[in-house]
Amino acid sequence: MVLPASSLKITIKLEERSFNSISNSNVANYIQKASWSEEGLFYALDLGGTNFRVLRVQLGGKDIKPESREVSIPPHLMSGNAAELFGFIASALAKFVADEGRSNGVLNGRQRELGFTFSFPVRQSSITSGTLIKWTKAFSIDDAVGEDVVAELQTAMEKQGVDMRVSALINDTVGTLAAGSYYDEDVVIGVILGTGSNAAYVEKANAIPKLEGELPKSGNMVINTEWGNFSSSCLPITEYDQALDEESLNPREQIFEKLISGMYLGDIVRRVLLKIASQSSIFGDINRTKLKTHFILRTPDISAMHHDETPDLRVVAEKLEENLKITGTSLETRKVVVEICDIVTSRSARLAAAGIVGIIRKIGRGTAGNKEKTVIAIDGGLFKHYGKFRQSLESALVELLGEEASKSVGIKLANDGSGLGAALIAAAHSQYIN
Repeated sequence: MVLPASSLKITIKLEERSFNSISNSNVANYIQKASWSEEGLFYALDLGGTNFRVLRVQLGGKDIKPESREVSIPPHLMSGNAAELFGFIASALAKFVADEGRSNGVLNGRQRELGFTFSFPVRQSSITSGTLIKWTKAFSIDDAVGEDVVAELQTAMEKQGVDMRVSALINDTVGTLAAGSYYDEDVVIGVILGTGSNAAYVEKANAIPKLEGELPKSGNMVINTEWGNFSSSCLPITEYDQALDEESLNPREQIFEKLISGMYLGDIVRRVLLKIASQSSIFGDINRTKLKTHFILRTPDISAMHHDETPDLRVVAEKLEENLKITGTSLETRKVVVEICDIVTSRSARLAAAGIVGIIRKIGRGTAGNKEKTVIAIDGGLFKHYGKFRQSLESALVELLGEEASKSVGIKLANDGSGLGAALIAAAHSQYIN
């Protein structure tokens, strides 16, 4: 199941869903500013998975401490209609604003402004508008496809009585790139490794063949790769991946994401355990009903088992019983489970590393003779909370780049980067800027 990282030859394709020249150049100009002078109170909405976050950010100096609230989306809203989903989001935003009190920042009579991180493929026509191409992950809301997601949110906020203007529409990787570069000017790549996965990077405009019209003044553009939809015969796809894909809401799409993102790793492990249980007596005489339940084993569960350092692997035993109703396992059986978690997670991390190296090489960096500092800002719970995933990713980067070249490449956790980046870019496109 593990493909040696050194044998991976993955070229990240720039898809039609990449941000267009208008938003790309504006964001690139913002990211590469010499100073960060925006001040004031700004908001962000970060929608990209089964939860969304609302943030409030007071800008004015490098020491930013966003206030945020995370809200779980009820499963029925993820396959309902657009009005219900955006209405629910606007309602949570209204409560967040109502709870802020008078001491949290100064508006001075100005309309509130929001950066909207929307982490699904859109065709973007301006910094404040974009039509949804398709849903990914667990979302399937047909009447939203082809509609302007900013207009949908703006209408929902108005119905909730929220006087707020969407000043910028971005995706999570672009937000992470912006937030990372706010603190470190060497950040040129933003990566999401969480429920889903994607990457964005700063590219020279004259290196983009499909770009039409006048080049941006900065000479650079931000490319949203949408690498989750990358597919190639070189990817190590197993029978478990094929079954997961066929039974998903979006078969034959987001193949790379289904191999590496946090949404799917737990279910891949479950599928392996189900086959073992059906072909051997390693788990004893068990009822396989739970083992047959999709997504009953989540990535936090396999992380807990993978990191179990108790002598008798007690955490593994507890997770097997709690999630799958498998009891009375031997220590040897628990070791097998840990090894499966390691194989699935290592493959995920090494594939993510291969994608990152593909981008590094695309922009002409990461070679032994190039001493230019290259920093990758990464956000997402998979990278943040799964220690062994992070370790495997870092070691694979060194393996692929080589010891010498890897010395000029660094990784930074951009905590809440996708949300903070949205607020920063909203500030840069504020209606009150002179």
